[in-house]
Amino acid sequence: MPESVKSLLESANAAVPRISADEARTLVAERDALLLDVRDPAEIAASGKLAGAVNVPRGMLEFRADAATPYHLPELRTDRPVVVYCASGGRSALAGQTLQAMGYGEVRNLGGFKDASAAGFEVEPGA
Repeated sequence: MPESVKSLLESANAAVPRISADEARTLVAERDALLLDVRDPAEIAASGKLAGAVNVPRGMLEFRADAATPYHLPELRTDRPVVVYCASGGRSALAGQTLQAMGYGEVRNLGGFKDASAAGFEVEPGA
């Protein structure tokens, strides 16, 4: 039976731990976690991104995360913690689950950009 978006999100949210903005800041500062924004470039252009975040749109994640592809992003390493966020937390949960399936051992879901920026994350302009 085909899965619905609801069931896919439930599975992803169960698999990828959700963390607070404070926990994310600690992971970035103390463990060099990669802050990964999986929103589309148009969203970032409109609202900016969390300071220091790397943007990989959800549609390119698998290609950018796989070291065997010519599209690999060197900052994405299976031995580095990754903190993923999007606009509201859904795409970041799905992206986190994908990273886990690809061998990324420590993946966390920060949730949504607006919540993170409201919790004190510095925002930098989008390109």
